[in-house]
Amino acid sequence: MIQAYNFLASWQLFPEKGIYETGERPKSSFYKIETKEHNKQLSISHNWVTLENKAFTAEYNIDSDGDLHPFEDKALADTAQVSFPDSSNFEIHFYKGNEIILHVQHHILPNGYLKITQQGFKNDRSSFANTEIYHKQMSVLPYSSSVGGAVIKPTEEGVIKHKALTAMEEQTNMQLDQIRKQIELLAMQAQEIQNRKELSMMIYGAKLSFKPNIGQTYFLYLKQDDSCVLSMLSPKEWGGNGPFKKFEAAVRLLADHTWVKV
Repeated sequence: MIQAYNFLASWQLFPEKGIYETGERPKSSFYKIETKEHNKQLSISHNWVTLENKAFTAEYNIDSDGDLHPFEDKALADTAQVSFPDSSNFEIHFYKGNEIILHVQHHILPNGYLKITQQGFKNDRSSFANTEIYHKQMSVLPYSSSVGGAVIKPTEEGVIKHKALTAMEEQTNMQLDQIRKQIELLAMQAQEIQNRKELSMMIYGAKLSFKPNIGQTYFLYLKQDDSCVLSMLSPKEWGGNGPFKKFEAAVRLLADHTWVKV
């Protein structure tokens, strides 16, 4: 089942990105796709927690050979069928008799997110389409995402695990964010040191007719032969670039004997 490879993972919902024409927007949600029976079946579980912290879970197995098969939860559907148009899409059709009562489309977006669209009918027989966006996770916990799932049941254990998961995610995300900021700061500091080094190499390769003092500002010029010279006179004092081809930068000598642009 090569087509299913991209989907086999645990996925976490972006609650704010969903569009719900029926049912309420969940507080959090997880969606897990696996294979079983020597890759002949898809095992799908989805779990969600409402804004009132009520946890629900739904799971089912479905044959993946593209044929119609009896569905295990007769309350939802009599038969079901899986199809894989390509490696970025797969669909599940749920039938009551000869009528499709629920169509679930899974689509891998260019950014790697999973888009799930459920199309079905409300109690008044009007149609609806719910869309959810998920990002891939390393693992998943049992509380669900889909209002159209099978075998839906609330679990007190799910609420407890959800609260623990939420606290864990907040703490680890905060720690990862701190590390990311530290890495960015170190990268900036390393780039600054590299810039000072390159500037210092240029200045120490330039012509010096005096001994520069730490903390003092000097002026670096490019001569007509493209060599550099360090001067105590600014372009303003020269009335331009003076006898030089180009003014490069005002520079200052630091205590570690590196130079920095002013």
